[in-house]
Amino acid sequence: MNSHGKICCFFCFLTLLVCVMPGSGLQAEPLRVQIAGSLTVSGDNPGGASISLSYSDAALIVLQGDIRFLRGMELEFTVPQSFLPYRGSLALVIYSDLNQIPAAGAADLEARQYSMNPVPNKIQSVYQIPLRPRHGLSTSPYAEVLTPHLPPSSFPLLFRVMPIIKGLTTDMEAMRFTLTVKPILSDEGAVRIIPRYPENLPGRPFTVLIDDVVVENPREERVLREGEHHLLILSGDYRNESRVFRVERGQVLSLSITLQDPTPLIIFEAPENALIFFDSRPISPTGPMPVEPGVHEVRFQLSDYAIVKTLTVQKGKTYRLALTIDLSIEESED
Repeated sequence: MNSHGKICCFFCFLTLLVCVMPGSGLQAEPLRVQIAGSLTVSGDNPGGASISLSYSDAALIVLQGDIRFLRGMELEFTVPQSFLPYRGSLALVIYSDLNQIPAAGAADLEARQYSMNPVPNKIQSVYQIPLRPRHGLSTSPYAEVLTPHLPPSSFPLLFRVMPIIKGLTTDMEAMRFTLTVKPILSDEGAVRIIPRYPENLPGRPFTVLIDDVVVENPREERVLREGEHHLLILSGDYRNESRVFRVERGQVLSLSITLQDPTPLIIFEAPENALIFFDSRPISPTGPMPVEPGVHEVRFQLSDYAIVKTLTVQKGKTYRLALTIDLSIEESED
């Protein structure tokens, strides 16, 4: 083809681009394509997946798994060095809303054209497809953001390499191109709270606060920004719980909370030969001792030495009572 023919062909291609801009209300069009395979986009595989294509191949792009944390997907199209003299000969076309999911090989289907771009004169081209209205993606020297956003219901997509001039050489027929698809994750994750009840107090109510905000349905997953968060559980039937947890990007954290009986506990620490009296009764505790809330008297006795303390015990609290014997040494220059 002479230079004038190429210019005319390219002008026609530009005219076609104007006609198929996204949002123009295009109806589904019939296609006959050669499916080379499929690529899966998943938040569980941030490295993405790749496929090798010829100049007349197509590939399916499928969403899988939890898509709540996907704000978009990135397509990297890589050409061999030998393709550069043939710039302007191929276009990359993306279709959505397929009427069927075709198998590998030749397929006839209907789909809506989402975008069409000539393969630029560089080794690697990067395109980003937003999957939510407020995606935060923007075109840069390194990647072009396609518009409008595509809701997950538009998937699977069909990515097609298509000649836009006639008379391609045998060299072009032997070329292989690489398409890599990666997820673009939002800076969010989720937490799932799993309460575990004591046998003697099953199913009692409790209140959950995350970052000082009351959670209405604590048993449902809650989407949070990645990073550290503070959990507080308040209850009249269980001990209050407080802890810090971390949400990872694109991950769901299962946070198991063991709710505890709110009966107060006292832990005693004393020398082996010390006697312990609780409310005037001698005791020999071997571990945390449950007691009733209220005012109690504790007496430690070691030989002729005794110390008595009054303790006000509150529900849901644990107390540690330790008898310590200290030796004081003073030095003077008399």
